[in-house]
Amino acid sequence: MSKYNLSKSFGKNVFSDAMMKKYLPKNIYGQLKKTISEGIELDSSLAKYVADGMMKWAVENGATHYTHWFEPLNDSTAEKQNSFLQIDMARKPMLEFSGTELIKGETDASSFPTGNLRATFEARGYTIWDCTSPAFLRSIDDIVILCIPTAFISYGGEALDNKTPLLRSMQVISNESIKLLKLFKKQAKKVYSMLGVEQEYFLVDKNKFLQRKDLLYCGRTLVGAKSAKGQELDDHYYGTIRPRVLKFMDEVNKELWLMGVPAKTRHNEVAPRQHELACIYEEANVSCDHNQIVMETLKRVADKNEMECLLHEKPFKWVNGSGKHNNWSLVTDKGLNLLNPGKTPHENIQFLLVLSCIVTAVDKYALLLRASCATPGKEQRLGASEAPPTIISCFLGEQLNDVIDNFIKNGFAVDSKQGGKIKKEVNTLPELWLDVTDRNRTSPFAFTGNKFEFRMVGSNDSCAMPITVINTIVASEFKKAYDELSKSKNLDSDIKKYIQKNFKEHHKVIFSGDGYSKEWQIEAKKRGLCSVKSIVDAIPAFIDKNTIKLFSDFNVLSENELKCRYEVGLENYINVTNIEALTLTDIAKKQVLPASIHYTTRLANSINSIGNIDSKLDSSVQKELLDETLKNIRGLKTKVDLLDKSLKEVQTIKDVKEKAIAYKDKVSNYMEELRTYVDELEMIIDKDMWPMPSYGDLLTEI
Repeated sequence: MSKYNLSKSFGKNVFSDAMMKKYLPKNIYGQLKKTISEGIELDSSLAKYVADGMMKWAVENGATHYTHWFEPLNDSTAEKQNSFLQIDMARKPMLEFSGTELIKGETDASSFPTGNLRATFEARGYTIWDCTSPAFLRSIDDIVILCIPTAFISYGGEALDNKTPLLRSMQVISNESIKLLKLFKKQAKKVYSMLGVEQEYFLVDKNKFLQRKDLLYCGRTLVGAKSAKGQELDDHYYGTIRPRVLKFMDEVNKELWLMGVPAKTRHNEVAPRQHELACIYEEANVSCDHNQIVMETLKRVADKNEMECLLHEKPFKWVNGSGKHNNWSLVTDKGLNLLNPGKTPHENIQFLLVLSCIVTAVDKYALLLRASCATPGKEQRLGASEAPPTIISCFLGEQLNDVIDNFIKNGFAVDSKQGGKIKKEVNTLPELWLDVTDRNRTSPFAFTGNKFEFRMVGSNDSCAMPITVINTIVASEFKKAYDELSKSKNLDSDIKKYIQKNFKEHHKVIFSGDGYSKEWQIEAKKRGLCSVKSIVDAIPAFIDKNTIKLFSDFNVLSENELKCRYEVGLENYINVTNIEALTLTDIAKKQVLPASIHYTTRLANSINSIGNIDSKLDSSVQKELLDETLKNIRGLKTKVDLLDKSLKEVQTIKDVKEKAIAYKDKVSNYMEELRTYVDELEMIIDKDMWPMPSYGDLLTEI
């Protein structure tokens, strides 16, 4: 068997720097490279040369079509494929890909979520080449397609996607970081917003998946009694990967590596059938694109292997849900990480100023951070002792907490706590030094050494909006700091005073304890921290006057673009909840009720048969079961009728906010109440009569 050569395979299907050098004229390559590395404006005259080189490369590798690959406001990707085929005047075929075709595509904007930015009859939308994210080849069963990452805007120029505001925010955070560095006499041409993504997912057997309407239509189970064994034994986390799953993971990695996606880590997660794939850090827009490729590849390869990949945040009620940890940092073009505290953070005034600005931003814009990842799956996952609580707080660790406490008290710190040696008590184990602080898995926004980890994002969500928000709110505080400190006559002293002021005013958002505890909920309320469970209550942060001013001042999102995201977020919640409610009523009426009635009929026949044999024989157990089943059937039917009625009522509500609230307060509650009866019936009725695979069936080893 030939050995797989990772170094030769990685990036083979990417129009990489090496491929640009090979297929582009030297001067064109140099100009394009400068645009990408320094963030300067793209010279459109380069496009025809880039298009020609890109097409030659793609065709040589088997491509017949290209597509502008973009991310509309549905957290997925979209594409319209065009062939390179052209016909000349003599009706002879020829291959052609113009610079105009590379730069601009056209699609129907009104058929994607637009939040009333576009009416149905206003169809025109444009895709625009993002030269900073490399084009790649996607191969599916020997069909090769050239994918060109693009932004997506309306005819009026409004952003209809997640990428455009992300690119704007990256430019803003770069500009403001460069200015802030000038206070410390440091130069940078560009500061990169860096992102590393940890992607969690579930794998279930395809055949079992197809027998569950809720999984088919909703991506999560709407009913299901608790399995006898879940994750109680902690035996799945980091456990040995089963052969079938390992084969799947290996195939996923090899496909990702070909497309230049730096998949690094794979392992079993806490819940049964749950796994994780993590990638190496990259520029935020590239990392977001790569995460979309990861999700698409996971789904496609799972299907090839007779499995289904579930990316919903909470596909199963009784075990952990799935998140997508966003590890964010800021790095200059010279490789300086602005979030690296060094060995003596108390002396690293630049780092402490950056840190104080980030803590301030998190405290001031906590609700906006919460809104940035407000998707329907949050209703089931956040705050469920498996993911961050809904309270927005910031974990910094023992070392930094000590430095900050001293700054608040004295305006300076004289030392930094250091880690010691681990007491291993085994001579043959190598010497190991402790990190300066422990980790805190319950914190939604945690400092982890040289980066922040935002843990609220759901497994199926796009990373783009959360990172757009983080970039923008931090840039705002950087700007405020620079504007004030650049006028200083005593800079060293005033920077320390500024750091002290930030930490004094926003220290309340720093928390190092157990975020799951009831005590923290009480304490957080006393501190006045943001804690919003429902996305319906979080999404209005997009149209708050402070948010509008913040994003408008930086030209990241206009007021209309923010209103669009507000509308899209609420509409998505309404549509998802409506689909789930209709699916649940369908399951209850067409599957659970017939199975339950069939079971009661068999029980009744059993009781009658016993009585016919001998009236003195004891049939109390059957009667008790019959009575319990009938009670649950009656309860189930009552809740189905109430759910049907509530669905009809909410459809008459015109205002999108009122409608979303009605779905949250009425429809969702009836769904939960209905589920309890279904789950009770599942525990009574014979397994061979139950109309769908159980949790035990779905979560067993595959």
